[in-house]
Order: sequence, then structure tokens, then C-alpha cells
Amino acid sequence: MIYIVEDDASIRELERYALQTNGYEATGCEDGASFWAAMRGTLPELVILDVMLPDEDGYQILAKLRADPAARTVPVIMVTAKTSEIDVVKGLDYGADDYLCKPFGIMEFISRVKAVLRRAAPAATAAQPAPQTLRFGTIVLDDVARTVRADGAPVELTFKEYALLHLFLEHPEQVLARERIMKEVWDTDDLLESRTIDMHVRTLRQKLGAAGEAIRTVRKVGYKLSTEGADE
Repeated sequence: MIYIVEDDASIRELERYALQTNGYEATGCEDGASFWAAMRGTLPELVILDVMLPDEDGYQILAKLRADPAARTVPVIMVTAKTSEIDVVKGLDYGADDYLCKPFGIMEFISRVKAVLRRAAPAATAAQPAPQTLRFGTIVLDDVARTVRADGAPVELTFKEYALLHLFLEHPEQVLARERIMKEVWDTDDLLESRTIDMHVRTLRQKLGAAGEAIRTVRKVGYKLSTEGADE
């Protein structure tokens, strides 16, 4: 089940129709109140969430979702007319797994939905993995509990932020090209979306605090997790 939280009826119905014709079960919610009522009945596989709503805004709804132990791992795609970089970063900071700006094409919309669900599926359906802990400096990632700590404090990450950090921790001191990051974390070869990497690295650094300084920029190439003292 996919919930669409959108106050514009025409957009809501367009998204619902597009999802249903691609084999997904979808339900529309016109505001926060109807969304929370639906949540009390069935936990969705994905939430398509508009920012500007008549009661709670999308950021408030997203913050509540991420604070709810039962719903904190539900993936969320923000869909909004707010297109400035600060709005996109704000959505990612609140825990959005992707951000789609209006107007958008239906093919792009469905592609983003498929990509987010594909990334979320292993976390939701995989068998219990063997115990594994990845460490770098004060960063500790427990792959069984899917938790992250930095300088001893818990760090709440979105699916993509977790996958990005996991990739860095698997390859310390190794330069990861943008092409590789896009393929392994976003499952796409489209470098037109590479600004997404920059925004996620930025929010990941912020969430890790001082430990996040270990994520270095390698200009014109990509990023690496390193003890070196400056970006290259």
C-alpha cells in the first residue's frame, strides 16, 4: 500500500492512477488528519508526501513519522513545488528518502517510486544477517540492529544516508567515484542526478557531527572516508 498525501485533488488522482496502472495499491489522503487516520489502519510500504497541506505541513508529518518506532523506517518521497536547494536539504534533514519537484513527468515519478521501494525492500524483507559492525574513528555502524553512533551518540539516518555511510565504511581511505556512488546507493547511472549525492553527503556530515569531517571531497571525482586533514 502506498499513501499519497496531497491536497490538490487533480494531482492526487493523477499520482494514484499512475501508481495503480503500474501495479501498486494506492490510497489518497487530502490532509494530515486523513493520513494519520489511514496510518492507524494499515502501515504503508511508501508515503508520497506533499509539503504544503491545509493542516500539518509535510515536514511536520515527516518528523512525526521518523519519531514513531513503528513507522520510522517507512520510506517517504517528498513531492512539492518548493524547488530551492534549502527546501530540498530541509526535506532530507527531516528524513525524506527522495525529493521530487513539481512539475514532474509521470515516468520520472514511477521511476523514483520503484527506486525507493527497491532500496527499502532489503531492510524490510531480508533474513537476519550475520552480526557485522563497521567502524571508522568514532563512527560505529551495527548492520544487524541498523543503528549508527558517532562519538558515542546515536545518529538517526534515512535509508539513503545509511546506505551511503555503509558504502563509505566498507571502503575506508578509498576514493569512490560519483558514478559508483550513484549506482550502488541510487541504483542509477544517471549523473544528471549527481547533485543528490552532494546534498546527502552534506546532511550526513551534519548528522555525524565532528566525525562527519572524515568524509572528504575529492574534487572532480567523488568522495572518500579518510583520516586525512583536508579535502583534495
